[in-house]
Amino acid sequence: MSEVFGMGAGTQMIAVFFLFMALRVPVAFALGLSALYAMWQIGFGFELAGDLIATGIAKYALLAIPFFILAGTLMGSLGIAERMIRFFRVLIGDLPGGMGVVGTVVCLFWGAVSGSGPASVAAIGPMIIRGMEEDGYPRAAAAALVCTGAALSIVIPPSIGLVIYGVIAETSISSLFIAAIIPGLFMGLLMLLVLPFIKSKGRSSLDRLAPPPTSAGYFPDLWRSFRESFWGLMTPVVILGGIYSGIFTPTEAALVATVYALAVGGLVYRTLTLRGLYDALTDAAASSAVVMLVVAYASLFGWVVTVEDLVGQYSGQLLGLSDNSAVILAVIMLIFLIAGMFMDPVTVMFIALPIILPVVRELGWDPVWFGVLVMVNLAIGLITPPVGINLYVAANVTRLPIERIARASLPFLLVSIVGLGLVAAFPSLSLVLPALLK
Repeated sequence: MSEVFGMGAGTQMIAVFFLFMALRVPVAFALGLSALYAMWQIGFGFELAGDLIATGIAKYALLAIPFFILAGTLMGSLGIAERMIRFFRVLIGDLPGGMGVVGTVVCLFWGAVSGSGPASVAAIGPMIIRGMEEDGYPRAAAAALVCTGAALSIVIPPSIGLVIYGVIAETSISSLFIAAIIPGLFMGLLMLLVLPFIKSKGRSSLDRLAPPPTSAGYFPDLWRSFRESFWGLMTPVVILGGIYSGIFTPTEAALVATVYALAVGGLVYRTLTLRGLYDALTDAAASSAVVMLVVAYASLFGWVVTVEDLVGQYSGQLLGLSDNSAVILAVIMLIFLIAGMFMDPVTVMFIALPIILPVVRELGWDPVWFGVLVMVNLAIGLITPPVGINLYVAANVTRLPIERIARASLPFLLVSIVGLGLVAAFPSLSLVLPALLK
């Protein structure tokens, strides 16, 4: 019964999954229903499903996901993001690019707080887009920059994507975090190359984002804005410093980040209210539930992949494509790019990595470098139509048609693909920091 049209149950499961996706069934349920269909075809009882789901989500490292999401939500709602933007606006001053440079820097900085691309667009997007418009940038171009910069949240540590990759690949999450720093900053620098080519209507007032100018001059203004934003700027230092110094693990760091955000909002800035806390908790719970549902149902999907030996079948086909490892890597990257156009990063990883990781091991590639490469690839997917999630969030924030934002994103998309090629061609970009810190 497991053979239909010459396809085994595992291959049928993948076909059914894409059918559900075409019918716009939510990703988590598409994973679960297609896996249950395959289990029925194989002849295993559905009573296994509960145990498989429980085993799939009962992983200590996955606790980092809801707490990093909550920390990012709190940082956005407690005024910490706005203070950071003001500081960087004063710091950049009259440098060419103005708020475009500020937006890029803040997106990279926020990646070290949030760990989630869509959450970053929602948290800091409105302020950056408003500031860029005041600086003369077209609204669609401003939205495109935020989409691209926020996508790097899954590359810049602490990244939820790297946490999930580490769980699937059984690779040190701390090593992944360290390895992702230079590639993440490098991708941000490439974004700056686009700014001169974005048509600008000329500069205008920035008073709402930067502190009012004083007769004291640049450095006194910079010092004042630094003092106001200091505790927010310390967030990545607390999170990453604690991880790299061995004070706490990446999972514990998520809880530390949440407590730190509450302390800053409640004791330092005094912006924490019961209503604000309730809203942050509900928003974070909703976002976390979406991710964890995918993780839960992906465990069923992964079980079928293992039982049906799809890993052996498809990884063998990949290895048989060419004797040249560069060709195989190019094919794998193309698979991730195409998959990222239609699915969110978490789903892509749970479907593709169990099949592709054996190829990585067979070819002797460093799993840490490959993990960073996958994150850069999937970050590009967040800004690539037709299902670039960041584009949809930005469209909701700006009330612009998604097509306009997608067109404005093309220059950023092109430089991101160039960056992906460079990270792939030069593994040392990812591996130099882990080697130095050993």
